[in-house]
Amino acid sequence: METAIQLLQEQFGAEFGADAVRAVALQINTSYATLSKKLSQYKVSRGKWNLEVTKEKIDELEDTYSASTAEPIAMIEAVKQNLIPDKDDTFVSFGNFTDIKKIIQSRLFYPAFITGLSGNGKTFGVEQACAQLGRELIRVNITIETDADDLIGGFRLVDGETVWHNGPVIEALQRGAILLLDEIDLASNKILCLQSILEGKGIFLKKIGKFVKPSAGFNIFATANTKGKGSDDGRFIGTNVLNEAFLERFPVTFEQDYPSLTVEKKILTNVAQSLSIPMVKEHEDFINHLCTWSEIIRKTFVDGGIDEVIST
Repeated sequence: METAIQLLQEQFGAEFGADAVRAVALQINTSYATLSKKLSQYKVSRGKWNLEVTKEKIDELEDTYSASTAEPIAMIEAVKQNLIPDKDDTFVSFGNFTDIKKIIQSRLFYPAFITGLSGNGKTFGVEQACAQLGRELIRVNITIETDADDLIGGFRLVDGETVWHNGPVIEALQRGAILLLDEIDLASNKILCLQSILEGKGIFLKKIGKFVKPSAGFNIFATANTKGKGSDDGRFIGTNVLNEAFLERFPVTFEQDYPSLTVEKKILTNVAQSLSIPMVKEHEDFINHLCTWSEIIRKTFVDGGIDEVIST
């Protein structure tokens, strides 16, 4: 055995393959199988040997690695706080609010895409539906820079150690909360990390080797000024064309319009009362004129007469 090792070392070096073993086996009048068996303690992989690495050393390294990876990954738990939005006394339901509220109340997973011009209550409606139903809401404002680390989570440096920190999407999944993706048409293709979540299947966190299943009641709402097709007129600079497969994962799309004249008068009346403004005839007339003016502006905008519109 010592002769074989010496020949291998001299002719082929410390690391060699099957051809080297066959050559030395012929030199010492033995079979390849016999010599391979005697060299088993130096075998590092199939058809590979290394005289500087023994099987005992490999086993020792594997045990050390297993022991180090067996320790659970440190994770930061979110602060247990109440995420139910506050009710707003000035809120008046209109448009798609009833349907949105029914979806949330059902506690079924039914993602909804809400589109419409700015300032017409898309986000506010979802917030108030959750407030009325006592449901937790996690709102995420999307930008072109938003990526998986912002949404899903990642490692953070805490007291000199890296620990895993859940993102808002994982928090909503685990809490069974409503996830509101605000201004989603500002997102880049990095938003595609939510594909499996939009199918209601949960997500595998490959960085920590953990699968997170959605808790009962979890649902997703997305708001956008466009329909995921970008802005051709330049009104919403920064909006992007969203992936068609991504949009297909929203089974329903609501088009939110501005409130009617009657509803808008009621909204302004509530706002005035919240500011302790007495509702005398002069103030009532001002509210009526203001709402009539905004309605005329919006109709003119729709007809292409002006480029600006008045939001609620």
